[in-house]
Amino acid sequence: MKDVTSKAATLREAVAEAKITMPPEIQTMLRERRLEKGDALEIGRVAGVMAAKRTWEIIPFCHPLPITGAEIAYDFEPDGVRIRASVRTVAPTGVEMEALTAASVTALTLYDMLKPHTKDLEIVETRLLMKTGGKSGDYFRQGASRKE
Repeated sequence: MKDVTSKAATLREAVAEAKITMPPEIQTMLRERRLEKGDALEIGRVAGVMAAKRTWEIIPFCHPLPITGAEIAYDFEPDGVRIRASVRTVAPTGVEMEALTAASVTALTLYDMLKPHTKDLEIVETRLLMKTGGKSGDYFRQGASRKE
């Protein structure tokens, strides 16, 4: 684990996304919250926030961080759902892994809740969109909005 003892605590933010593809009829069931296992969008949101807060427990060299904000948002697209995870902290190290973990776990949760209805699911495009704060400076994926 990297020693961050001498680093200053600053505001750190990161946004990551993942996409899960599915047939249109399954997306309709998801939107209408008619799934066998319950409201996957809200359960996925809770799972994503919990994942952000517990990233340090599952990624070996991540530091435990005081997460001050975490949100999960969904964008419906013709072939699936794009999940956007935003995470904030004031700490000596960034929250990129927390945002990536939140997006990933949200996608996995949706997959688990959708699989009784179809096996035609795929998690794709998990990636960091932006991060701010820290010594290495800000990063914005090309084409990503600075207001992510």
